[in-house]
Amino acid sequence: MAPTAGKESGLDGAESSCTTPLATPTATPIATPMSTRSVKWEKDVEDAAGALQRPLLYQRGTNTTSQMAIVGANTCPIESLDYEIVENEVYNQDWRSRGKLQIFQYQVLKWVLALFVGVVVGLVGFFSNIAVENIAGFKLLLTGDLMLENRYLAAFVLYIGCNAMLAAAAAALCAYIAPAAAGSGIPEVKAYLNGVDAHSILAPSTLLVKILGSVLGVSAGFVLGKEGPMVHTGACVASLLGQGGSRKYGLTWNWIRYFKNDLDRRDLITCGAAAGVAAAFRAPVGGVLFALEEVTSWWRSALLWRTFSTTAVVTMVLHALITYCRGGHCGLFGKGGLIMFDLGSRQVTYTVTDLAAVVLLGVLGGLLGALFNFLVDRVLRVYSLVNEKGACYKIVLTVTISVITSCCTFGLPWLTTCTPCPPELARTKCPTIGRSGNFKNFQCPPGHYNALASLFFNTNDDAIRNLFSAGYDFREFGVSTLLIFFTTVYTLGLLTYGVAVPSGLFIPVILAGASFGRLVGTLLGSVSGLDPGLFALLGAASFLGGTMRMTVSVCVILLELTNDLLLLPLIMLVLLIAKTVADCFNKGVYEQIVRMKGLPYLEVHAEPCTRSLVAGDVVSGPLVTFSSVERVGAVVETLRSTGHNGFPVIEDPPFAPAPELCGLVLRSHLLVLLQGRIFTRARVKTGAAEVFRTLAPFDFAKAGSGKGLKVEDLQLTEEEMDMYVDLHPITNRSPYTVVENMSLAKAATLFRGLGLRHMCVVPRTQGRPPVVGILTRHDFMPQYIRGLYPNVLPR
Repeated sequence: MAPTAGKESGLDGAESSCTTPLATPTATPIATPMSTRSVKWEKDVEDAAGALQRPLLYQRGTNTTSQMAIVGANTCPIESLDYEIVENEVYNQDWRSRGKLQIFQYQVLKWVLALFVGVVVGLVGFFSNIAVENIAGFKLLLTGDLMLENRYLAAFVLYIGCNAMLAAAAAALCAYIAPAAAGSGIPEVKAYLNGVDAHSILAPSTLLVKILGSVLGVSAGFVLGKEGPMVHTGACVASLLGQGGSRKYGLTWNWIRYFKNDLDRRDLITCGAAAGVAAAFRAPVGGVLFALEEVTSWWRSALLWRTFSTTAVVTMVLHALITYCRGGHCGLFGKGGLIMFDLGSRQVTYTVTDLAAVVLLGVLGGLLGALFNFLVDRVLRVYSLVNEKGACYKIVLTVTISVITSCCTFGLPWLTTCTPCPPELARTKCPTIGRSGNFKNFQCPPGHYNALASLFFNTNDDAIRNLFSAGYDFREFGVSTLLIFFTTVYTLGLLTYGVAVPSGLFIPVILAGASFGRLVGTLLGSVSGLDPGLFALLGAASFLGGTMRMTVSVCVILLELTNDLLLLPLIMLVLLIAKTVADCFNKGVYEQIVRMKGLPYLEVHAEPCTRSLVAGDVVSGPLVTFSSVERVGAVVETLRSTGHNGFPVIEDPPFAPAPELCGLVLRSHLLVLLQGRIFTRARVKTGAAEVFRTLAPFDFAKAGSGKGLKVEDLQLTEEEMDMYVDLHPITNRSPYTVVENMSLAKAATLFRGLGLRHMCVVPRTQGRPPVVGILTRHDFMPQYIRGLYPNVLPR
């Protein structure tokens, strides 16, 4: 029987496609709307390609679909991920065919892959650090040597030229090879683990460009960090290892075939994201908590153990390699250990006055963090106007920001006067004749140092280390020095994020927060007994809480960075205050970017208005369905004319006394079944045994980052098109269903909690078709609901 004319409810990326747009319901105020056959919003997919370039540009006047995201100012299609276990006869046969040895192998490989991800991410993180330290250190040494010879113009030309070339190389990689590698990558990983798959986000090319571009961008002196990109790098490594190779390039490992599903890949990518944080900050526990608090949408105890094991392996790899480098075998790489900013030698005691100062710091950090998020939103919208013009414009914009940054970092130290070295350090540590240290000579005479150059003319990690260091007196970094540095870093951090290079926000936020905190500590030196270096650490914590809105993971990361548990109460206090204040104004920076990119992210709590709507109010029709034994030509034509990835299967006479819902079938499984040509001339059941004579369960596994089977690949004859195919073996007999009068908020909670891609809506009364429609991710998006009922959901 031919499929019922119509379409699947919801437009979830390539989840479905529209034919003819229907009229939107009349915009009238309603409290509890009647269950109606609602329709899609007024835009059609044909003109969505142009409309979907708007998410980063300006607030839309009318609703558009969320089927594409802006990635490096390039739109990319979005699909949902199949986190649900498809319990069809193929799945059952797969598990029945596994012996005890194969089940044991599957369990062991989960751990082996998780540990191997830790090894690879640890190596990548270490060699990224080596590359940055050597490239940036060599550049600074050459510039410093010219400064010592009083060749200031030559030093400036060399400095700005090296930075511009490194920035142009990083931008070219992102613009021409992998636009998805630009930016932090944390919002994309966060969306992926929520069930959103955007094209090339975890591709091998993205991984390569992410690593190289991050090294070049940080070495170019930008106010950005490699910590955010390391999270994306870890996710890419995990995704690549979890695919079992690539069919596209003939590299496939059959022994890892059990992991060719979105559920196991999701768990492995969670481990990869945690490993990225552990490699970037050398904070294994902080990495686990970061994955739990910020990126993943589903968590369980088994995943906790594997993630913790992955970050432990990262730490061991880093420890072994850093120990090797202490012998001077890694060029300009420092001799530090796993503790990046050691504050453990300080005695931390505080009074009520000190706590009042910490509270003030938390409030100010929350306000400045919320302002930072607001300005980031505006800057990204402006930059997208430039980036969407093409790759050349991306490179020009990046080089322009690089030149501005170089002029600031080289020119601003000239505005400050030289400071005599402290007498106790005049012969040992002041001035610093190297690439790091608190007392940079810059243009000063012997025995003097330039405090602003000690912050600007350094790598970002060394600048943070200088700000966190204990002041020999309050004049080491004066008020004017800290104010200039804070203003410059705050501004450059805004201008830099959004250019076509892999860039993280952790380092700019920590730099701005540390300089602001030390400034507050210097101003309050007469009333507070806390060291200005401790104020710098608390300022960094307040800014992190105000921008990223993370508390537990940031607290542990800072403790692991500084090795001082005595700071725990103060860090907890300042984080809670900063987050509470900032939440009064806007969302966290990553949540904002997810929304700006148009990624259909499902929040934990549904919109309040959805409690006055029911599932039947947002499903749209007519609906595309298949009979349990369907004509091949009807299946092929439906696949060609729609973009749906799930179709209800109806059991009708003669296989059932009355039409009933048999289950749900996926597009990918239909294509494999059609490619196998298991057809019959009569409309009869063939059963699973006939399918498995030609196909194996592994044939139905999801393809990796390479191209999967498409309907255009089918080469069927006219005779075959008139034959029949039995859909029972590949139909999920137990799809999740909700009654049409269930509240939309409750349906959204079930949809997100179970990690679904499709949810069937069934009628509440008999005598109607067995399925009313299908809910997909798109149907829960506020933009879509606003398009149907403008007066229910406030803008």
